[in-house]
Amino acid sequence: MKKVSESTIRRLSKYYRSLEYLIEKGIETVSSEQLAEMDSITSAQVRKDLSFFGTFGKRGLGYNTKMLMRQIGDILGLNRKWSVCIIGAGNIGRALVSYQEFKKQGFDVQLLFDSDPKKVGSKIGHLKVQHSDRLKEAVKEAGIEIGIIAVPAAAAQRVANELMEAGVSAILNFAPVSIKVPEGVMVKNENTAIEIEALSYFLTNDK
Repeated sequence: MKKVSESTIRRLSKYYRSLEYLIEKGIETVSSEQLAEMDSITSAQVRKDLSFFGTFGKRGLGYNTKMLMRQIGDILGLNRKWSVCIIGAGNIGRALVSYQEFKKQGFDVQLLFDSDPKKVGSKIGHLKVQHSDRLKEAVKEAGIEIGIIAVPAAAAQRVANELMEAGVSAILNFAPVSIKVPEGVMVKNENTAIEIEALSYFLTNDK
């Protein structure tokens, strides 16, 4: 696999959404300059990002929006289904179950877990909450590929360990703490508090 930076992958995701918007507007072709303007970068950066994965479009003619979106979708693995589980049926977990963009992009949330007896057995969206004690067994049975952690900080590492023991090597962590994983396991940390604190810093110091 080519070594591609995380920033390049993030920009590909932005291009994908920009192309989706253009297609919805009935626009069939787009230039690197137009795509760059939509994502507030340079056209050279767009061409460089795409060059990691081959040749796209034709010089002077631009890119076919549907074709480029499909090609980027292939690169990002969005043109197939991924089996997903969520651990934590609190506010974040409930919101993620209802997040329609997941299914649209091929992320199939199949399992939902929690350790709270009051939540176990209840139904959230299309899923019945299972007890976290069954996590490893159920994840293995379902062949889950991506685990989403939405539990308190104190439980995050234990949950991550159980996911890895069940064969999961891709984790999205919403817990307000970093988790440790071995080489070969990918973790993405999403901490809303940290992001909003960055905005707070900007407002405080932009005087």
